This record gives sequence, structure tokens and C-alpha cells, in this order.
Amino acid sequence: MAGGDRGRGGLSVTAEGRLRVYVDEVPHDVWPWALVRDALTWHSRDALAGVRRGDLTVVDQSGSPVGLDGQIAEGARFYLRGIPEGVVEAAPGGAPNPANPEAEGEASARVDQRFSEEEVRDRIHAMPKAELHVHLDGSLRPSTIVELADEHGISIPTTDPEALGEYMFVKNARNLEDYLARFKVTLSVMQHSDALERIAYELCEDAASENVRYMEIRYSPILVAREGMPLPETVDAPLRGMRRAREEFGIDSALIICGIRTMEPDVSRDLADLTIAFKNRGVVAFDLAGAEYNYPAKKHKNAFYMVRNANINATIHAGEAYGPESIHQALHYCGAHRIGHGTRLFEDPDLMRFVTDHRIPLEITLTSNVQTRVVRDFASHPVRLYFDEGIIVSLSTDNRLMSGTTVTKEHLRAWKHLGFTLDEIAELVLNGFRSAFLHHAEKAALLAEVEPEIRRLAAT
Repeated sequence: MAGGDRGRGGLSVTAEGRLRVYVDEVPHDVWPWALVRDALTWHSRDALAGVRRGDLTVVDQSGSPVGLDGQIAEGARFYLRGIPEGVVEAAPGGAPNPANPEAEGEASARVDQRFSEEEVRDRIHAMPKAELHVHLDGSLRPSTIVELADEHGISIPTTDPEALGEYMFVKNARNLEDYLARFKVTLSVMQHSDALERIAYELCEDAASENVRYMEIRYSPILVAREGMPLPETVDAPLRGMRRAREEFGIDSALIICGIRTMEPDVSRDLADLTIAFKNRGVVAFDLAGAEYNYPAKKHKNAFYMVRNANINATIHAGEAYGPESIHQALHYCGAHRIGHGTRLFEDPDLMRFVTDHRIPLEITLTSNVQTRVVRDFASHPVRLYFDEGIIVSLSTDNRLMSGTTVTKEHLRAWKHLGFTLDEIAELVLNGFRSAFLHHAEKAALLAEVEPEIRRLAAT
């Protein structure tokens, strides 16, 4: 759990002060104020959602039903009854099993049977959508990489676009760091301003082709300035491509500048200065990305103070390769307004309740979470739990190239593997617009424009 010395009502609670309880004979250490719902959340990503849907019931040792809001005592034992096919318990230690995003498996038993998969895909594709978490350096076209490499004399694994696309698609990464290794290829062809402008333009074009109306694109300017491009030009160049795409395809977009966890805090402060310089000029937020394990966000808190002090938004990658402690730091040390991923939030029910209560949106990326082994498969992703608990969640691609995905595919997988109905898909889509880093009046106008169309496409 995050923050082992935090408590309620002035109570200081250490790890030794937790209660040992059992769910289906699996031990869990929970806070003294925890409820039955919290124990279920610790036990399984799907258990609490299953009880809420009526698929599961909770009983005590005598077999009597137990309410979700019941208090927990030391040594209490609870049992789940009526576990349906498709409810997957957490692996010991939270370690996901190997997963291949190509092998999607069977559809969830809870899949909405009113529509065929093809019809659902068509309806989602037609919906106006927002994408809040997509990396510029993870979303290049293979053919563009080949052409830019040839133009600038850069060595790449293969000059065949189809073969390169296959190489860049991550099938079986060992972890997040292994997944990130592919970025060496894309970044090598992103060191010139004309390349940045083209890549941003093409990303917007690709998104517009699936009816994405608004997109926030993130990247780290420091990673594309290795050959001497001035930092202001590293921002101006993609903005030029994005403006051109808006004129030609009608897609609105904005930039999010990323600090890098593995770099020194001074670099993050320089990038925070750059973010402030481009406020109201196309940059809407500051982020912290890169390898999460052993690189805590709190080391970069001064950069986030600078950004927030300039009244600029903050979002942070957290709870992906590391646990809820990372999310706690992103929120309470750095003041993040949104969380990128947040996949492991469920491991700290108290923090999860805080995120729910304070309406902090999570930027969910299903496919990349399977690829990096944060979850074992699509069906065991906790986004279903988060949605049912009232957390604001939206779906994005993360990296269209490395994950071989689109915003349409991400929502289709939520329908197919996590039992989201089309009405619920509509809420996920609307959450993308609701969580956008737009000024209130702009957001209200955009929602008024897209909501009737989204609702119509979700209706039977």
C-alpha cells in the first residue's frame, strides 16, 4: 500500500498495524478501517465487480451472506460463491502471466449479445472520440520510418515497411523496459524538424480516419534534440503539423511535454520551463514518463511545482510498472490532475477511494498493459472494476505502432473481453472528452457537439 504511515482521524498505522483477513483462504493484510469491499479488491480485480453485478456472493465461515460495507476483524474469513467462467483471481504477488496481445482468446461470457462484433466495431468507429494518452514517438507509420531513414542516412532493422511494422509491434515483452526498447528506432528518425512536423501531421491524419475529434499528443522534446535541434523548434515543428492536420481533417489536438524519470531533475525543470513558454500556444500539460521502477516521481516534484504554479495541467505515468506507491507520489508530491495508466491502483483501496472521491481521471491503455505484463490478459484488466466503482476512466492507444492498435480497437476490446455494453462504451468515450485538458467553455462546447452523436450510435 502507498504511504504506510498514513492514517485516518490522526491514527498512525504501520505495516505491523494491519489486519490479516482471508478471502477463499488467501491471506491479505488490510488497514484497520477496511471494509469487506476492500478485502475483495485486494483479492481479485474482478471479485468486487462480480458481486456488484450479482454474479458472485460473499459469505462468512458459517455460510451466511456478508454485505460489502461490513467491517473487518482480525482473522476474518470470507468466501466467494458462484464464481462464473471468466473471473480471474490475481496471480500470487501480483505477477501477471505471459501474454500475447495477438492471442485475444474467447470473448467474455458477459459480452453484450445485442450486436455482432462487426456491428459494434462499426458503431465505435463512427463515434466521435477523444484520445488523451498517445506518444508521438510510438505512433509513426512504418513507411515513414523507412523514408526518413533513407533521407537522413539512418540505419534501421529493415527497409521493408511491412517487415518493419512487424518488428516494431511488441508481441511478448518481458517488462516495460523491454517494451520501451523499440523507441530507439523511432527516435533515430525524429531528430529533424521536418520529420517532427510530418510525423505529427500523419498521426493526426490516422486518428481523424477513425473519427477522433480531439487528441492530446505527448513526447519529450529532449529526446528529439540529440543532434542539436533547438528546444523551441522541437515544439514548434509538431505544432505546425498539427495545425495543418486541423485545417485538412478537422481534428483538434494539443501537445503534452514529458519529463523523463531516468534523467536528472534539472532536465525536468528545463522541460517545465519549455512547457510554460508554450502555454496557450499549443501545449496543455506536463507529464513524467519512462521507466517507473526505481525512478520515483517525487525526485521531479520541483518541475511539477513550476508547472502548477503557472496554472498548467499535470499528468503522470504511474501505477504501471510499479505499485500504488507510484500513484500516491504522482498525486500528493507532484499534484497530478490525471494519472497515466493507474493499472495497479486497486492494490490500495484507500487510495482508490481518494481517486474516486476527487474525480481524478485515469488514462487507460488496455493493449500496452497486456504487452508489458502489467496484466495477464484483457479479461483481467482492472478497468472494469474502476468503471463500476465510479472512477473516471477513458481508453487510449498509448503507442499505435508498438501496440498495433487504434482507439476503436481499444474500445472494442473493452466490449469483447470486459463485458462493457455499448451504453457503457459511450460513457468511456464521453469520459475522454470530459477529462480533456481544455478550458471549461471549450470542453462544454465540444461535449454539446459530440454527445448526441455518441448516444445515438450507442442506442439499440
